[in-house]
Amino acid sequence: MATTELGAALRHWRDHVPPQAVGLPVGGRRRAAGLRREELARLAGISADYIVRLEQGRATSPSPQVVEALARALRLTRDERAHLFHLAGLAPPGPGTVPRHVPPGVHRMLDRLAGTPVAVFDAAWTQLLANPLYTALMGEWHGDDANAVWRNFLNPHSRVRHTPESRGALQAAHVADLRRTVGRYPDDAGLRTLVAELRRRSGHFNALWESGAVGEHRAARKTIDHPRVGALTLDCDVLGVAGSDLRVMVYTARPGTEDADRLALLDVVGTRSPVG
Repeated sequence: MATTELGAALRHWRDHVPPQAVGLPVGGRRRAAGLRREELARLAGISADYIVRLEQGRATSPSPQVVEALARALRLTRDERAHLFHLAGLAPPGPGTVPRHVPPGVHRMLDRLAGTPVAVFDAAWTQLLANPLYTALMGEWHGDDANAVWRNFLNPHSRVRHTPESRGALQAAHVADLRRTVGRYPDDAGLRTLVAELRRRSGHFNALWESGAVGEHRAARKTIDHPRVGALTLDCDVLGVAGSDLRVMVYTARPGTEDADRLALLDVVGTRSPVG
């Protein structure tokens, strides 16, 4: 089957990424040391059939979202990611757009914090990565709900327990943070669409946006009502990644507490079987 330069590059990168390098188990017999197509597809959130068509040259025009997802799944460096965009006939995102490249070091940090719920968000609060324990704790989100601001205003199905005061403070902080992000990244069409949709669909968001509300997402203690292990009260810290404008959200429990015991239980029952 004929291939393209894009297909050949994808196959090369896939063949040279061992599963343990992306946090996957190595068990079972493998014909090659690299990732299987099914594994790459799962990591990137696209179909294995589309991976096959890209590698064989039968699909030649992936969207920017697909290219970004593949670069993230393959843990490409910034230069490799730019090369992948060029091979796909696309311009790499410019400085006026929200950075969504996750450096390999941040990937490795998530791998090493397997027993701690950790997720990575971009400057618009869209979730880019989450380790299995974070997903088990907070649930798995798709589409618009992958954006924390969208969920905070438009999705009532959150596991985080809020008082009216705590929700109001978080909403004001999210709006203020999003306003600063719009100022830093004026060329990001997706960001403009997010803000426009939030203003159209949420009167409260629009009122906060118009008011010029100020606030900042700070460290906090949060109670999460989990359907399998019960309530957990955890410290939530948001860390910045220098030079990338990424936010790393980390949940931890105080040692020796019932919350720590429940988090350890979730690490067993929640990351090895579906969350109910």
